Amino acid sequence: MNFRLPHMPERPAQPRENGLTMVMDKGLSLREAEDLCDISAPYCDLIKLGFGTSIITNRLHEKIKLYKSAGLKPYFGGTLFEAFAVRNMMDDYRRFLDEYEMEMVEVSDGVMELDHDLKCEYIVSLSKDFTVLSEVGSKLKGKEISNEQWISYMQTELKAGAWKVIAEARESGNMGIYNDDGSANFELILAIKKALNPDDILWEAPLKNQQVWFIKLLGPNVNLGNIATNEIIPLETLRLGLRGDTLLTFIPCIHNWDI
Repeated sequence: MNFRLPHMPERPAQPRENGLTMVMDKGLSLREAEDLCDISAPYCDLIKLGFGTSIITNRLHEKIKLYKSAGLKPYFGGTLFEAFAVRNMMDDYRRFLDEYEMEMVEVSDGVMELDHDLKCEYIVSLSKDFTVLSEVGSKLKGKEISNEQWISYMQTELKAGAWKVIAEARESGNMGIYNDDGSANFELILAIKKALNPDDILWEAPLKNQQVWFIKLLGPNVNLGNIATNEIIPLETLRLGLRGDTLLTFIPCIHNWDI
């Protein structure tokens, strides 16, 4: 940090368990990934190689090695897990994970129909060898999940061995925990917050207004995901009160200043 202002929130040191920023790499070149690490690695924790991009990304070994050398934790998107699972190719998926020396894996059922007990079995099995992120919520428009189901699924998947559960929003930020217009599903999120430890949840928040909303609700060290590669530093300024949307959020008193 180039200068330390008073009343800036404390951020946990890396590697951290909360205050996580998960970034979506949707196909960066190796040079772009190098630039990301050079500028943004201190403010980023997890790198999701989005959806099925890992199948067609050139120099994938090099990119994963680069991210790891910068202290980041790369993993393949949940849609890739589903692409293997729906074909009943989980042994092949494990071999793919091992080939690229992945240490983290995402288990999701955002598109495919997957019995929840079977999903939890996958989590139990994979958690023996990998750090598991499990995603709750559907990517399909019109598929309803009750608040009670959201909570039950999250609790069960954590018990099965998930390190964190991801609250689905898609990269568009208008599904899952959000309404069609991108606003937060306040009732659902508060119900989840009441039932679970928020530190166990990675809230997908691709849009700035969503990031601001969660920081004001849960504080600067809320876990946020699906952050665009060019939004890592802007998000960190929101966390630290260095952007207009949160400038006054962490100041204890603004009434007695000499201006």
